[in-house]
Amino acid sequence: MELQGKTAVITGGASGIGLATAYQFASSGANIVIGDIEDAPREASVAKLRDTGAKVIGVKTDVVNEADVEALRDAALDEFGAVHIVFNNAGVAAGPTIGTPKKIWDWVLDVNVDGVVNGLNVFLPLLLEQNEGHVINTASLAGLGGVPGMGAYCASKFAVVGISESLLQELIFRGSNVGVSALCPGFVKTRIFESQRNMPNELKSYNEDPEVAAINNIAQGAVQAGIDADQVALAIEKAVRNNEFWILTHERAAIRITEQRLEWMKGGPIPGISLESATKP
Repeated sequence: MELQGKTAVITGGASGIGLATAYQFASSGANIVIGDIEDAPREASVAKLRDTGAKVIGVKTDVVNEADVEALRDAALDEFGAVHIVFNNAGVAAGPTIGTPKKIWDWVLDVNVDGVVNGLNVFLPLLLEQNEGHVINTASLAGLGGVPGMGAYCASKFAVVGISESLLQELIFRGSNVGVSALCPGFVKTRIFESQRNMPNELKSYNEDPEVAAINNIAQGAVQAGIDADQVALAIEKAVRNNEFWILTHERAAIRITEQRLEWMKGGPIPGISLESATKP
């Protein structure tokens, strides 16, 4: 797919990987629609993109709310007349498997899984009807192997990988020209482990738990040692242009995780965890 003149909708597009991808797509001539729940960052990002000459709009979007995602679609169509790329990218992180309250599980799964489902339900009919387009779903290396201290996040990202693989098979079965990619990065310099900024107020006391705070501190350190979001955006554009399913910004780690899983299934040792391998490609 060539990006010139195409329209890309990006949820979670006001920061991190979403914003970097907005800049990358815009530099290749695409129209940009940023959906984000945070007002000030969204408005600032739209203004800065417009300063570069990009054609861009921003729409307040809570991806958990299907009506918000429908409004995002309608705004994109009203402004640009079509949608060609859908980047289901909004996400949050919280929750070790042991001791995490159900409401925290629900919040993580609602954003990370239902947000993708809503994006697919709302936008796929457009792409299928025009028989053109590409979907990118943000998963993670944590969707390829379990990680201690991140049970809820891993569950959500395993789900996104499974949804994406199933979608790929369905598109092949239909003979559709619509493509799909699963983005599975390691640590990237984003604000993912500041997700509590968008946590419902009634849940924020959860972050005061010493164990939760310790896990977040470790994770934030790894994030800061990760790759720049610009590198991820380049890989995303390459996948869209070449219709590639896997987007593996930390390819060696992704392959090794999968190899260790196979060895484990065959009776080998339980895979070890290396934060370092998930920071640099």
